[in-house]
Amino acid sequence: MPMLRSLLLDTVPSIQQTAALALGNLADQSDNLAEALVKEGILPQLVHSLTSQNRFYKKAAAFVLRAVARQSPDLAQAVVSCGGVDALVLCLEEFDPGVKEAAAWALGCIARHNASLSQAVLEAGAAPLLVLCLVEPEMSLKRIVASTLSDICKHTPELAQTVVDNGAIAQLAQMILSRDAKLKRQVFSALSQISKHSIGLAEMVVEAEVFPAAFVSLNDPDDYVRKNVATLMREVAKHTPELSQLIVNCGGLSKVVDYMGETRGPLRLPGILMLGYVAAHNESLAMAVILCKGVPQLALCLSEEHEQHIKSATVWSLDQIGHHTREHAKVVASANLLPKLLELYLDPSSSEDLQAKSKKALKNILQKCTLVSALEPLLYDAPSNILKHVVCQFSKVLPHDSKARRLFVTSGGLKKIQEIDAEPGSALQEYINAINSCFPEEIVRYYSPGYSESLLQRLEGYQPEDSLHTPLAPPCEGQ
Repeated sequence: MPMLRSLLLDTVPSIQQTAALALGNLADQSDNLAEALVKEGILPQLVHSLTSQNRFYKKAAAFVLRAVARQSPDLAQAVVSCGGVDALVLCLEEFDPGVKEAAAWALGCIARHNASLSQAVLEAGAAPLLVLCLVEPEMSLKRIVASTLSDICKHTPELAQTVVDNGAIAQLAQMILSRDAKLKRQVFSALSQISKHSIGLAEMVVEAEVFPAAFVSLNDPDDYVRKNVATLMREVAKHTPELSQLIVNCGGLSKVVDYMGETRGPLRLPGILMLGYVAAHNESLAMAVILCKGVPQLALCLSEEHEQHIKSATVWSLDQIGHHTREHAKVVASANLLPKLLELYLDPSSSEDLQAKSKKALKNILQKCTLVSALEPLLYDAPSNILKHVVCQFSKVLPHDSKARRLFVTSGGLKKIQEIDAEPGSALQEYINAINSCFPEEIVRYYSPGYSESLLQRLEGYQPEDSLHTPLAPPCEGQ
């Protein structure tokens, strides 16, 4: 490195550029090499030359700063501390698009680490120049700048607002129908990072008429374009019922359900969460998810996916759909999802998060569920903390439904209720008493444990009247 450093001062420009590229390649390999470059005191020399050398050297020097900054927040801070950000921002004003691209890429590598580094980039005046670069005709420059804006906006609402105040949304929105997949990836990513922070920012994205135009890209051949569109829809929908309703009115729900059917693994996750966020707002939006066949698709995700965090997200979304009313709960229960939720809750291999979400979803949906055929299987497998919710629902349904009472007896449900060992005075015992009061006493007694033994004991103790005092029966005819 000392030898390469001396070559940066060589009188031959091509040697200077090659030395800078060599340093950049070294720093790009590992954080240890990048730290060695910083300790060698090379950064101030590079920063100084950024303002005076030719465009080829500037691109090479920006590459070195990028290679160092991307390794860690501390190394990115070292670039900031030596005046690297100011020099890179000046490069955004260069005529040559290659210099602009190299500078924007380096600024993105600095900004991506945390909010304070992003703030340093914005304080140097990068935002308006980056937005201006989006107007340039070079596709590679547009991609890098959109990526850098995404990296800046992701940290805080204030950073995103600064970018938006410089007109970024309008420029990004114009590119959502581009034929370049790599550009669309970054455009939708940037719009998602802006939308996620607040209602106001999400509304500004919507006002740029991003929807329904963005829905076309849910069918894009590029997986990451589709994923980022679904992510944008999720980030907008989560804020308010009105924003969710706008997506529903544009036909967004059915598009997302179709997208989920065509994808697997992490690509599905934004769609799964988007359905949950929409359904969480109110009953009518949850019913909209149901009408778009969202529940069968989520059931499919639950059976096909193996990653714990994807299962957790799916269970959460089912909870948001099913907890509103008995009609919502009935749809979830009819899809045979209650036993699956119980299985995930009881499975020791399930993560803590998955178990907690499964337990919560079960309780919330059970408290609304009145579908006897879906409740009954849980009587046999559910632990006591879930069982009380199942029995509670039976105590609500059976007093008002004679067919359900008959089915409850013939299917063995009443017998199972009598076998439950509930503490006297507990809520569970009260629910059992309420169920028993729906049936004649002799039927309840018949299905109670030990009833057959008590009958046998009565039989053993039964003494018929003395046969000596009983008159003989008349002989049979013909005898």
